[in-house]
Amino acid sequence: MSLSKHIDPEELIEQASDHPILSLLEHSSGKKAHAYHSGAHAGRYVTEPIPKYQIPQKGTNAEATYQLLNADLSLDGKPTLNLASFVHTWMPEQATKLMTETMMINMCDQDEYPATMAIHARCVSMLADLWKAPKEVDENGKRKPAMGVATTGSSEAIMLACLAAKKRWQHKMKAQGKSFKEPGPNMVFGSNAQVAIEKFARYFDVEERLVPVSRESRYCLDINKAIEMVDENTICVVVILGSTYTGHYEDVEGMAKLLDEYQAKTGIDIPIHVDGASGAMVAPFATPDLKWSFDIARVTSINTSGHKFGMVYPGLGWVLFRSNDLVPKELVFELHYLGSVEYSFGLNFSRPAHPVIGQLFNFINLGFDGYRRVMQSDLQNARLLSRALEKSGLYQVLSEIHEPVGSGGLVKEVGEKLVGKKQKTLLRSKGWIVP
Repeated sequence: MSLSKHIDPEELIEQASDHPILSLLEHSSGKKAHAYHSGAHAGRYVTEPIPKYQIPQKGTNAEATYQLLNADLSLDGKPTLNLASFVHTWMPEQATKLMTETMMINMCDQDEYPATMAIHARCVSMLADLWKAPKEVDENGKRKPAMGVATTGSSEAIMLACLAAKKRWQHKMKAQGKSFKEPGPNMVFGSNAQVAIEKFARYFDVEERLVPVSRESRYCLDINKAIEMVDENTICVVVILGSTYTGHYEDVEGMAKLLDEYQAKTGIDIPIHVDGASGAMVAPFATPDLKWSFDIARVTSINTSGHKFGMVYPGLGWVLFRSNDLVPKELVFELHYLGSVEYSFGLNFSRPAHPVIGQLFNFINLGFDGYRRVMQSDLQNARLLSRALEKSGLYQVLSEIHEPVGSGGLVKEVGEKLVGKKQKTLLRSKGWIVP
């Protein structure tokens, strides 16, 4: 880790090791290599360095290896002082113990771990109920299970939801005898969207139609501009419940009404995907009367991050669909080589089970009332911080009382006198990591 990009510390260390007195620190092969040099915890008589970028020929005992890597990691910032990411940093001791005991379980082997798969299904069912998914029944009157899967985070969840939307659009265009290659699919979302949405568009060849944000739109999606960008090739409009930059909730209900009017005029049905990476685990508890979820018919899918306000260690995401038929069959793979018939819907195959188990721990341990109390407390703290910043006369807060976050910047008069990077550096010297 270097404080100056124009200086290569690795090169300096290699040059410094050329001195004859340091010859004992060279490899027995005589070759130069980027390496750890001996430290007290590695043993008093260690004379060979450990290569950094090649697998060492000989191993090092576990205690020394632990101390070596622990010393390296001490240069990282503290997660509890990291203001640059929405990641949960604490769980009860019992949850940590339970997750540690199940770290070796791979959810891809569904037949081997039926109890784990039942826990996964319970989490999906609980989220479907929380997000007001319609309760469907089969021909025998039995309730159908909710459609959803755990993912490694919101990025994968968004990819799956938007990929399903693209496939549904392709099916629709084929049924109408129209080309789905020229001019090709597009999707509409605000320029404040998180990078995962842009990744999907680029990775899966979907045109990005970015809606500019402004002070007037509260730095998030302007639904009146968004409706002007849709057409028959729009696979979905992504509405964010909790903007990455300010925490604002975008107007899901308002966007749905405009799309309803658009369909009435044109006959074109365009779905909404709600990116609830953070807000989908805040709104149900803090603002239960807000309409944003599956109680709006045009919302076909929702994603969230369990490792944000789901309050689980990273990495865990969830994506749920309004109904089973919204996931095209070609996206669900039937597998036979693990001993039974299993079904896979995801961008990767292997998946750790312990975050899912941690999520159910929280659902049971906290309950609805527990989550509600946490969100109310978080909102109070965010508002207290925001008010304190504004009362200093130095800052202007841009966030509103949506998510428990405070976002803003220096007021113009102060900003002209101070350089923002200097403030960031001063905070970093105290351990605070500010985006």
